[in-house]
Amino acid sequence: MKEKDITEKILEDYNDVFADIVNTTLFDGKKVIKVGELENVKDKSMYKADGKIHEQERDTVKKWKKKGAVIAIYGLENQTKADSDMPLRIIGYDGAAYKAQLNNQEKDRYPVVTIVLYFGDRPWNTNRSIHEAVNIPPELENIVQNYKIKIIDVKHLPQETIDKFESDFGIIVDYLVNAEKNENYRAPEKTFDHPDEVLKLLSVVTGDIRYEDDKLKGAKSMCRILDKYEAIGEKREKAKSIRRMLNAGIDKKMILEMGYTQEEYDTAMKAETEKV
Repeated sequence: MKEKDITEKILEDYNDVFADIVNTTLFDGKKVIKVGELENVKDKSMYKADGKIHEQERDTVKKWKKKGAVIAIYGLENQTKADSDMPLRIIGYDGAAYKAQLNNQEKDRYPVVTIVLYFGDRPWNTNRSIHEAVNIPPELENIVQNYKIKIIDVKHLPQETIDKFESDFGIIVDYLVNAEKNENYRAPEKTFDHPDEVLKLLSVVTGDIRYEDDKLKGAKSMCRILDKYEAIGEKREKAKSIRRMLNAGIDKKMILEMGYTQEEYDTAMKAETEKV
């Protein structure tokens, strides 16, 4: 999960993407937060447990500032699997951010807001609050504060919400939500601002390493990525077929007579050599 988090946060660390995610998920697409109002924050904090000092690290954290004054801190946490302990993790992260304000003796205190971006195929079906995450006896139910977390179920967002995204993140969400539903899905021609980071995120959230293929680099839109992606898949399938025929005793001449090209044959042989 740690490796996935590191990859995912590369795209989200861009201020245009970060602001777009917050504005769309919290403010219904209104441009409440401007790109130039965001400032990176140190995302590591320390805590003591069992007599030892431990370190906890957030995914992406930024301060929202206006005229030099901090209005709030926003954090984005990425999940590819539902985590029943997420409320406990988030209250730990948020608490550390509040503690930092005390330690820094900041005069004007400000809120901490965390958004969990969940990329799982199935809807989030586990705890969303402290009351759900811990066992609370009846006599304490009205006493223990019920800290709730904000879960964005990315792959199950309604189209109305998806259409409000304006950054590269919106193009990715549109693809993740609609491509599996519609076999004739055609991605928009909109040009990416951060193409390499888009490919890295797609590789992580789909689990498909073809998005890491060098042949996809340079694709400036989701439409071009999918075209190249499909071509890569076809080439690999042809290479597999050729290798199966060779293993079955069919020689090169007969394979070429079947309609396969010399380039396709060479690709299959190269892949076999690299495997060895």
